[in-house]
Amino acid sequence: MRVLVIGGGGREHAIIWKLRKDDPALEIFCAPGNAGIGKIARNVPIEAADVKNLARFAAENGVDLTVVGPEAALAAGVADEFAAKGLEIFGPTKAAARLESSKDFAKRFMRKYCVPTAGFETFDRARDALSYIREQKFPLVVKADGLAAGKGVAVCQSEAEAAGVLREVMEGRKFGDSGEKVVIEEFLEGKEATYMVFSDGETFLPMAGAHDYKRVFDGDLGGNTGGMGSVSPSPRFTAEIERTCLERIVRPTFDGLRREDILYAGVLYFELMLTPDGPKVIEYNCRFGDPETEAVIPRLKTGLLPVFTACARKRLGGIGLEWSDEASVCVMLASGGDPGEYKKGLEISGLGADFGEKTQVFHAGTAEKDGKTVTDGGRVLCVTALGKDAREARERAYEAARRIGFDGAHYRRDIGSEE
Repeated sequence: MRVLVIGGGGREHAIIWKLRKDDPALEIFCAPGNAGIGKIARNVPIEAADVKNLARFAAENGVDLTVVGPEAALAAGVADEFAAKGLEIFGPTKAAARLESSKDFAKRFMRKYCVPTAGFETFDRARDALSYIREQKFPLVVKADGLAAGKGVAVCQSEAEAAGVLREVMEGRKFGDSGEKVVIEEFLEGKEATYMVFSDGETFLPMAGAHDYKRVFDGDLGGNTGGMGSVSPSPRFTAEIERTCLERIVRPTFDGLRREDILYAGVLYFELMLTPDGPKVIEYNCRFGDPETEAVIPRLKTGLLPVFTACARKRLGGIGLEWSDEASVCVMLASGGDPGEYKKGLEISGLGADFGEKTQVFHAGTAEKDGKTVTDGGRVLCVTALGKDAREARERAYEAARRIGFDGAHYRRDIGSEE
């Protein structure tokens, strides 16, 4: 069987690693891939949002199933393009992906179907948004409406700070067209958690809980990143909270999608704030989270390909998921300067070390240059380790992280510390 995975980050590396572990004979392509993925799959030089060339490649190379990783491909309508050509794909349509590609759409959807979330208002003119914040209590949250690689959210402590963010996003075009509209939300107090579910449009199947660490520095300080690490299971996400989420958040969401006549096949990611009033949705993501996937997937004992195929063929009801009792902790090694400006092409050392069977290094932003593995992104490597508990997993992950290096490399030292 031939499988194409779209994307080139740590999430895609983890998915391909699991597919390869389940079935060493599987023929796997990845577009565009990275240096680590290239060692276990065939990289294809097609960008993730180039939907027409992706579909052409899949058709010409007899790909049986395509798995979509990044949000940009979904927002560009890759699932629609493949479906139009009769190609099987795991991932929601462009209409369904609006739950992530437009925060305004997602917030209005949640309001309509009574999904708990923060109060909000949306603005497409900077002067109206500036006028609004003068009457608000702080802190508050400013979000670019469109996709911004996990960096389009700012928690503002004062009117001056919020005004600066609004001008930067709406007038300075920091995120391009994604900032033409902004959502301004009330600030929610609590701890964050991640809940991902598989869906075939009729049935949904929850995954193990997790939570990530978005801020660049220890103690949740500094700017937002795509994620500096994650843990699974999350001690924050208790069985009681999970039952509440299923009843008040997950089921109402899928009921709402059906009422809107939106067929949702793929992964739906619920980013939650666990508030004193119960869990509330911060936002939806219409794909596997990153770096949560790098923590969750290594704990999955069930074969991954049958789950993908069942979602694509509306047969998820016949699937059950089995999870390891072990805990996982993943630590992200990032480029100096990330989430701002950073250098590329820096040689990475230590990747050839034997870290043991309980530790995996997933490549997030790497490339091959003159026979060497070099940095090629802000988040470079994700070190994931399993252990009998979070303490053991954390020790293994940090032991491996200390043995890998490149100029300017940095990582948080507190991933999993609360566990």
